[in-house]
Amino acid sequence: MARHLYSCPLRWSDMDAFGHVNNVVFLRYLEEARIDFMFRLAPGDDSPSFSGGSVVARHEIDYVRPLVHRHEPVTVESWVTKIGAASLTIAYEIKDPDQVYVRASTVVVPYNLAEERPRRISAEEKLFLQKYLAEEPAAA
Repeated sequence: MARHLYSCPLRWSDMDAFGHVNNVVFLRYLEEARIDFMFRLAPGDDSPSFSGGSVVARHEIDYVRPLVHRHEPVTVESWVTKIGAASLTIAYEIKDPDQVYVRASTVVVPYNLAEERPRRISAEEKLFLQKYLAEEPAAA
């Protein structure tokens, strides 16, 4: 099983009054990694896969430890834990090689923007997602 790795820079504005990355900012990091995973790595140059939009149906996030600003990026590691007919679940860890800051998951629903309704996951998308399919790791 493959995992998608995204190198996420920290910005000075990500910090809050307590001197660490604000909890809401972590959702932005997850979004950046998810978009990188679903769109930049979509199969084929002319493929319609993952085009047309998607919506987030659910976020779940566990803050493991604070992250303070520094110049080095953090890694957002992503993989798929569930593929349904019209939704998928992506799991994440925001981490350094020896430290996990956040564990999270997102339920994503492919969406047909023109018809303004959810759509099913295509066979091509499912084939792509299956390369990243694994169960979530046990919480440490």
